[in-house]
Amino acid sequence: MSRTTLDAPAPYAPDVTAPSRLARIAVHPATALVGILLVSLNMRAALSAVSPLLTDVSGTYGLSSTAGGLLTTLPVLLMGVTAPFVPKLVRRFGPERVVLGALGLLAAGVGLRVAPGIWSLFGGSVVIGSAIALLNVTLPGLVKRDFPDRAATMTGVYSTAMIVGATLAAALSVPMEHAFGGWRGSAASWAVLALFAALAWLPQVRRPASSAPRPQPAPGTRMTGLWRHPLAWQLAVYMGVMSLLSYTLIAWMPTILTDQGMDRGTAGAVFAFCNLVQVGGAFLVPLMAGRMTSQRTLVVLMVGCNVAGITGLILAPVGGAWLWAVLLGIAQGGGFGLAMALIVLRSGGATVASQLSGMSQMVGYFIAAAGPVGFGALHQLTGGWALPLFLLLGCCAVALATGLGAGRAHTLRAAE
Repeated sequence: MSRTTLDAPAPYAPDVTAPSRLARIAVHPATALVGILLVSLNMRAALSAVSPLLTDVSGTYGLSSTAGGLLTTLPVLLMGVTAPFVPKLVRRFGPERVVLGALGLLAAGVGLRVAPGIWSLFGGSVVIGSAIALLNVTLPGLVKRDFPDRAATMTGVYSTAMIVGATLAAALSVPMEHAFGGWRGSAASWAVLALFAALAWLPQVRRPASSAPRPQPAPGTRMTGLWRHPLAWQLAVYMGVMSLLSYTLIAWMPTILTDQGMDRGTAGAVFAFCNLVQVGGAFLVPLMAGRMTSQRTLVVLMVGCNVAGITGLILAPVGGAWLWAVLLGIAQGGGFGLAMALIVLRSGGATVASQLSGMSQMVGYFIAAAGPVGFGALHQLTGGWALPLFLLLGCCAVALATGLGAGRAHTLRAAE
């Protein structure tokens, strides 16, 4: 081929040899990592921010305890309802655009939740739950695609960021309420974090490949019969039960301690320490999972920490409170991180990871949503904490049985 031919311009063809500066930035791994971290910070913050403000929110609208509980449970339910539809959106629009749309939807939901009127309050919670479901399901596929050799490590990173976001939201909500002169200003401020993450995510939407029409997945890239696969159900139920344990203890652990004679300040400190331990568990356990062929040992360890911590709350809730906080923090943070890592590790590709994530989170969040409400109802029925806590021990047995199946060395592939 002559030099003239090489130098001749190609009319009507895009210049693929000189991508824009924005496109060059988008393909850099560090940019993808920063984007994923900022997205992850938003995946629990809007949920956790309202819990410390619930008394004031209920007072504004005259909500009963049941209605106040529904305000925190409704987003979890919507996360389950929305999850199975996300893979189709990802296939049609691409994961980058789905994430960007979800961040915009999240900001809109936060704004709607603080608008006047009780219907806005609950409507905003519905929108927030749907937006978080979009992020929950899309991120595992992105991690599997962009970091195939470090998928478990990246899962640990974004799981940790999620818990950090939730912890910061819970810790800062009341101070910001004082700073902004009311709960609405505090709750609305988390829309800024979502918009900032959306701005940082924009380069990913401008990736060079995203400017071309997205082809439909080739035959065989999607897994058929996923809902009939025993391993998929084991993983979904394991994730659901571990989430149920976590959400239930988050909702009721401080109350259990104060009912047993601990002052509120100390109970709050123990609970905050438990949340701090979760950060370490969420980061380290997925890293360990990625170095193992089978993750059954970690399943036993996470369930065992739950059993020990719950048993401690039954036998010596006040005397051993700090030890139980350590064990439950490891179990909650590490158990969640392990569940997310198993979605990635059991998937044979990004498309399967998105499908498996959608199924696991639909089933999982429906199971999890029943935990805090059922635990509180059983306490009200029995007048004590022993029977509800023994029921949680029964849930641990279910988590162990399903987790041992999900932790075995097997990969779900499109051909199955």
